[in-house]
Amino acid sequence: MMIKDITLWLALVGMGTSCLGQDTPVKTPRPIPSTRTELKELLEDMKKRPYRVPIPELSEAEKQELGERSTNYEARLRFNYVPAAEGTVFGAGRPRTAASGGTVGGAGTARQDFTRNADENMTLTYQFKTMLFWIVARTNNCQYCLGHQEWKLSATGMSDDQIAALDVDWSAYTEAEQAAFAYARLLTWEPHQLSDAAIQSVAAHYTPLQILEMTMSMGGNNAINRWKEGIGIPQSSGNTFAGRSGVAQATEHSDTFLTPTSPRFREARSIVAPLEIFDGQPSGKGVSSRPALESRDVVLRQLAAVASRTPRLPLVDEATAAAWLKSSGQDIPVTGWVRLIAAFPNEGRGRLPALAAREKQTGDLTELQKARLNWLIARQDRAWYAVGQAFRKLQSLGQTDDQIFALDSDWHELSAADRALFSFALNLAASPIASTDEDAALALRLTSPRVFVQTVNHVASCAYFNRVTEAAGLPADP
Repeated sequence: MMIKDITLWLALVGMGTSCLGQDTPVKTPRPIPSTRTELKELLEDMKKRPYRVPIPELSEAEKQELGERSTNYEARLRFNYVPAAEGTVFGAGRPRTAASGGTVGGAGTARQDFTRNADENMTLTYQFKTMLFWIVARTNNCQYCLGHQEWKLSATGMSDDQIAALDVDWSAYTEAEQAAFAYARLLTWEPHQLSDAAIQSVAAHYTPLQILEMTMSMGGNNAINRWKEGIGIPQSSGNTFAGRSGVAQATEHSDTFLTPTSPRFREARSIVAPLEIFDGQPSGKGVSSRPALESRDVVLRQLAAVASRTPRLPLVDEATAAAWLKSSGQDIPVTGWVRLIAAFPNEGRGRLPALAAREKQTGDLTELQKARLNWLIARQDRAWYAVGQAFRKLQSLGQTDDQIFALDSDWHELSAADRALFSFALNLAASPIASTDEDAALALRLTSPRVFVQTVNHVASCAYFNRVTEAAGLPADP
C-alpha cells in the first residue's frame, strides 16, 4: 500500500479524517529527497518548520525549574504535557536542571554519556551507532534527526563523501557494517519481516549481545524519530555537537547544510529511503510494504505459536531482573521484555518509566486508549509479543474478542476524537513519512495539546517496544 493512500484507506473503513476547509495545514507529508543535493536543501528548509502544537505558558516557578530550556519548544511540551512518572522511551519526561537533580533532559539515575555507551558491557562505538541512527532517520525521513546525525558524524571526523556513501554506496564500508546497515533498514521500515534469518545475517559479524545493543539503540532511534516528527520540531539553527564529551572536533562541519557535494554524489539516488518510483523517477513520496492484516484465526494461531518460541537474543535470569527492577524503583512483574533490556541495566533504566507506563493510566490517556493503541500498532508492526500483551490487557478491561478484532477494520464504535487520534497515531507509527500536519491538526482540534503530545509519546514507546521485543523473538509471558 502506498503511504500516500493510508488516509484514504482509513476513511474507507470508517476511520478517516474530515476536511478542514481551504485554510488548512499541509495535507501531505514532507517530501522524501532522493539525492544528496535534495537532502541538504530540505535539511536547511527544516529550520523554518512551523510548530505543530501551541507552546504552553510557564509560571515563574516553572521557568526557574526549566532554566535555559524554558524557551525550548520540545522541552516545554515535555515538561507541561508528558507525565513526570511516565517519562519518554528515550529519556525523562521533565527535563531537569542541575539544581533539581539529574542532567537536563537526562534519564534520571542512568549514567549520561554522549558517546552512546551507558553500560560498561557495551562495545559498539559512538560513530558506528550514529551511522545506524543516520540509516534509521533516512529510512523514516525524519529530517530533524538526519540533520543532527550529519553534524554528529562530521564531528567524529567523517567527510561529506563518507556520509553520502551511507545513502548511495555501501561498498565503501565493511561487510559487517553493510550487514548492520541492512538490519537497521529492515528493523525500521519492515519490522514485520523480522525473523531468525534476519538476525542470523547480522550474527555472522556480531555477538548476540552486540546485536541486542544495536537493536535497543535503533529502537530508541525509531522512537526519537516519531517524537520529533510527531510534535513537529524545526531544525536547530546551528551545529552544537562538535567537541562534545571527548568527541573529536569536526574536520568538516558547518552551521548550514548547504555545503559542497562531490560530483559523484550530487545526483546519485538513495538506496536507503523507501522511494516511490514513477516512470523511472522518484515522486518524492514514500511507499509502504506492510501487508494486509491477518484474519482472526491466523492471529490466534500465531499467538499460540509465539507462546513456545525460543528467544533470538539473550535474556538475564529472573532473579537478576527482579533485583534490577527493585533498584530502579519499578514495581512491575518480571516479564520477558524486562529480562531483555536488563542486559544493559543503565541503558534499560532510561527506558523503564515509559515502557512500564504502556498499560497504566499515568496521564490523560486512559488504560483502554493505551491498550487499543498498543493493539493497533503492534498488529501493524506484526510484533507478536506485543500483540499478545495488548490482547490480554484488552480482555482484562472487559473487551470481548469481537470488540478487539473489530479494531483491525471497523472503528464505528469509537468517538470521533479517538478515530482522529488513532488515525494520526497509526500513520506516525507506520513511519514519520506518513505523518501530516493535517492529521495532527484534526487530532489536536478534537482532543487537546496534552492528549495529543501524550499520544505521540506513546507511539514512540510502541515503536521501541515492538521492534526490540520482536527482534528478540520473545515468547509470550505466562
